[in-house]
Amino acid sequence: MQRVVIVTGANSGIGLALCERLLTEDSQLRLCLACRNLQRAEAARSALLASHPDAHVDLLQLDVGSVQSVLTAAHEVKARYNRIDFLYLNAGIMPNPQVDIRAFFKGLFSKNVIQMFATAEGILTQQDRLNSDGLQEVFATNLFGHFLLIRELEPLLCLTENSSRVVWTSSSNARRSAFNIEDMQHRNGTEPYSSSKYASDLLSLALNRRKNSQGLFSSVICPGLVMTNLTYGILPSFFWTLIMPIMWLIRIFTNTFTLTPYNGSEALHWLFLQKPESLDARAKYHSLTSGLGKNYTKPRQMDMDDEMSDALYSKLLKLEKEVRRKLSERERTQ
Repeated sequence: MQRVVIVTGANSGIGLALCERLLTEDSQLRLCLACRNLQRAEAARSALLASHPDAHVDLLQLDVGSVQSVLTAAHEVKARYNRIDFLYLNAGIMPNPQVDIRAFFKGLFSKNVIQMFATAEGILTQQDRLNSDGLQEVFATNLFGHFLLIRELEPLLCLTENSSRVVWTSSSNARRSAFNIEDMQHRNGTEPYSSSKYASDLLSLALNRRKNSQGLFSSVICPGLVMTNLTYGILPSFFWTLIMPIMWLIRIFTNTFTLTPYNGSEALHWLFLQKPESLDARAKYHSLTSGLGKNYTKPRQMDMDDEMSDALYSKLLKLEKEVRRKLSERERTQ
C-alpha cells in the first residue's frame, strides 16, 4: 500500500532533511511538499528526485499563516488523496528575534551555557504583529494554521480502518511559563515563539484524547539545537563565526546539540517507523546526537495537564468558528 505523507515547511532545513530520509526508507511513498514558496519547493523537489529518481513527489502551495491559504490547500489535498498516513507539521516562524547581547555573553561563560543555547531562555525575545486575518502572526503560523489544516483534513485522517499520524515539530523553547491560556495568541507577551510551541504540545495531547478512537494519533518532537535559516537569523553572521567552534566543543558534553538538519530530523524519522499505539501521548520525542555523532531518539515527559489542553482545544474551536464567520462575511461583501 502506497503511503501518503504531507510535510509542511519542506523546502529546507529539518523538513527537507526529513523528506530525504523518508524516501530512503520507503521509495514507494507518495510525498507531498507543502510550502509557502513554490519556487523553493520546486527546487527541493528537484533535489529529492536527483537522489530518488523514481520517487513520487507532489507540491502543494500552503501558507499556514493564512486562513484562506489553508482552506484552499486542504481542498486541493482532499481532491488529490483518499487518505493521509502522516501529516508532519513542521513549518514555523520566529520573526525578528532579538538577543540581549549582554545576557548572552554573561551566559556564555557561566555554568548554564548549555541550557542557554538549548532553550534561549532569558536571552531571546521576538517581535510579533497582526496578520491579514487579524491574528497574531506567530500564533497563526506555528499553531492555528496547522490546527485548521487538521480540522479540514479530518475526513482523510480519521479513518478507523487506517490509523493516521500527526507529528508536530516543537522545541526545547516550549515553556509553560511563556504560555497563558487567557492570552493564547500571546498578544501581551514577549515570547510568542515559546508560547506557540508550548501550545502545540498541549494541542497534541488534546488531539489524542479526542481522536485516538477515530484512528488519529498525534506526537510531538524536539529537534534539538539545529543550525537552520531560523537559527542563523537570531544573531549576526559574524557572531556565528565566533561561537560555532564553541558549539561544536560543547556538543561533546551534551546530546541536545544536534546541529545539522539531518540529525535534527532523527525523531521525526524514528516516529515514522513506530506503531502509534506504542507511543506516549504525554511525551516529547527528542532528537539527540552523542559526542561521537550517533543519532537516537528519547522520550521526555512534557509539563502539561489535561485541563489546560482541553481548555486550549475549546478556545481554538471557538476561534475557528469566528474566523470562518469573518471570512464568509468578507467574501459576501467582495
